[in-house]
Amino acid sequence: MSERYDIAIIGSGPAGLSAALNAKIRNKSFVIFGSKNLSPKINKAPKINNYLGFPNSTGVKIGEAFREHINSMGIEIAEDRVNNVYAMGDYFTLMVKDKMYEAKSVILATGVEFSRPFKGELEFLGKGVGYCATCDAPIYRGKTVVIVASNDEGETEANYVSEIAGKVYYIPLYKGEYNINENIELVQERPVEIVGDDKVRKIVFKDSEIETDGVFLLKDAISPSQLVPGLEEINGHIKCDRLMRTNIKGCFAAGDCVGKPYQYIKSAGEGNIAALSAVAYLDGRKEF
Repeated sequence: MSERYDIAIIGSGPAGLSAALNAKIRNKSFVIFGSKNLSPKINKAPKINNYLGFPNSTGVKIGEAFREHINSMGIEIAEDRVNNVYAMGDYFTLMVKDKMYEAKSVILATGVEFSRPFKGELEFLGKGVGYCATCDAPIYRGKTVVIVASNDEGETEANYVSEIAGKVYYIPLYKGEYNINENIELVQERPVEIVGDDKVRKIVFKDSEIETDGVFLLKDAISPSQLVPGLEEINGHIKCDRLMRTNIKGCFAAGDCVGKPYQYIKSAGEGNIAALSAVAYLDGRKEF
């Protein structure tokens, strides 16, 4: 049985890092998923004047301060992409490539940079559409699979699936040299729609289509409601209260993913609240 953390934090921007700091201070076991380079938006900000304590600063300087702070606290970031989060009652299961993590609570700090779903994607989610090829590959032993990838990480997953499935088509949504096995067919067209009846039957392009048993969409990021089934959204953001509680018990959210304004200082504050709310939840209190 895998270790069950007190808190799983998804996202390494200001909200996720702030939540991790407070989880650490409150002596809770936790794991934070993201990038050791932190949020790319931080480094790209040319000038920041509204972050208290950092006058006339830049994204790079604030990012360095964030990194120094979490390093001083001994916080390690797991550079893995979380594909799905399932509420299991009194705990959550997080699907990360070919691994599973368990946590008693979850804090979503995923930001707002995710692609729009393809037509038919949500309709057939769980009915032939999935987000983790290595997780679900055994289901498609000897069958036809289409893999749509946003970056070159998809090549590794495609090569793995090609050893199990009967036929694999690889559709890269990026340019470059593709390191895929010889038995994988490369398709350099952008999908228009995923079509089926009770399950996926084919993927459609502008002037052609491919009959398939399954479609894996390997995205840089997916929307929170796709990541966590049953999560309520409003106007494209996670719906939560002022204590950062979502409609799912034990699931909290913070930062840009819960709504405007998209400001670092607002995100950091919400990460603080989300962590304190998670701690209160874990300790059996209604509020912190």
